[in-house]
Amino acid sequence: MRDKHDRELIGASQPMSKLRSQIRQVAPTDAKVLITGDSGVGKELVARALHKQSARADHDFVPVNCAGLTETLLESELFGHVKGSFTGAFRDQPGKLELAHHGTVFLDELGEMTPRMQSLLLRFLETGELQKVGADQLGAKVDVRVIAATNRDLQALVREGTFREDLYYRLRVIHLHVPPLRERKRDIPELVEHFLAEFTGRTPSVIREVSPEAMVLLTEHSWPGNVRELENVLERIVVEAQHEAIQPADLPSEVLPQLERGGGLPEHRQSTADELYKLLTEEGRCFWTTVYPLYMQREITRANVRDLVRKALEETCGSYRVVARMFNMDDADYKRFLNFLRKHDCQVPYRDYRLQTLN
Repeated sequence: MRDKHDRELIGASQPMSKLRSQIRQVAPTDAKVLITGDSGVGKELVARALHKQSARADHDFVPVNCAGLTETLLESELFGHVKGSFTGAFRDQPGKLELAHHGTVFLDELGEMTPRMQSLLLRFLETGELQKVGADQLGAKVDVRVIAATNRDLQALVREGTFREDLYYRLRVIHLHVPPLRERKRDIPELVEHFLAEFTGRTPSVIREVSPEAMVLLTEHSWPGNVRELENVLERIVVEAQHEAIQPADLPSEVLPQLERGGGLPEHRQSTADELYKLLTEEGRCFWTTVYPLYMQREITRANVRDLVRKALEETCGSYRVVARMFNMDDADYKRFLNFLRKHDCQVPYRDYRLQTLN
């Protein structure tokens, strides 16, 4: 079984053919590349393809998630630190930029970098010199190709003053855009067959194919979570389905909205939302320590989070602010909560619940 990181870009649609052609043209150069696209479209796959087709392919490809760490930890992660520079720094530690010497470093979620980290990165791009956390002097220069990715509109952030214009142009030597899945529906059947073969190859399952009716529904769905959402849906079906051909009834309600309108939520989704709701409202757990980690680790789905939010909005008559308090968040976390829901397409329209109350 091939590792996820060995996957190739899949799809014969015109947008994907164009993207592959761009990768072939750009990969042999050392030009910095900015990859844009919605969450879940496969920006890291594009970065890995650039690395594999470059002269640096025999050296390391080192990914760094700029959104998953605090500013201090991200600085140490990128540049390394010296012994005693902070609590817990028991020895010198090389950073990812040093580890990627002669290779490629991939900066994912670039738009989440703080202004200070943007300045540090810009300085490195200009000099190639490493300034380790706690070091009194600059370290050696490293030879690294930098590829960055974001799902945010960096030009808008530049206009707002939250992202450095000089860093933007320094990184955007080449711009590659990965189209959302809804713009390349022709690729969905091939992606479905690929993931089905992958999951049935490593998981005991009776599933062997997708029925034509189910394939039509999968192809017509808008897939707001893109390829990652499709992958998660198929993995769950492979685990749960009990027959050889995937049928429409095996698909989750976000793919089959009529199921939700007709007979309510499927039992497994209802129970997941109920269990999470009980943990938050009855046991006093916090959303950020209970629901958020499960979602980020893909142990629960976007649909589960939506169901949880929907259940809370029913109780609060459509007030997200009250929902945040119910989920045991500080008032200061309210905007962070809304941003999380928007970013991951977990937001539910609040007006529906206010209208129900008025009626």
